[in-house]
Amino acid sequence: MADTDPPIQSRLYMVVEHFKNKDAVPAYRRFRDCGRLMPAGLVYVSSWIDLKFERCYQLMETRDRALLDEWIANWSDLVDFEVYPVVTSKQAVEIIASRL
Repeated sequence: MADTDPPIQSRLYMVVEHFKNKDAVPAYRRFRDCGRLMPAGLVYVSSWIDLKFERCYQLMETRDRALLDEWIANWSDLVDFEVYPVVTSKQAVEIIASRL
């Protein structure tokens, strides 16, 4: 990277995990035994689980989208994934303000 190139920004991703067969137990078992199985450079921010334990919403951060795909591959036998690039509410206000 040249000195004049802008730094690569981290991007946030909202990952919606759908547990296969609506069964979270196999995924939680693997998590207990192996951890998150994330490559270096992928950062777990936070997560929320629906009350039926069918879906998990995870906020992840990385500069390299391929790292997210690598992590997904480690879980794709137990989970189906939707991935959405997102911005914070503060960032959204700044982006929208420039359009007003």
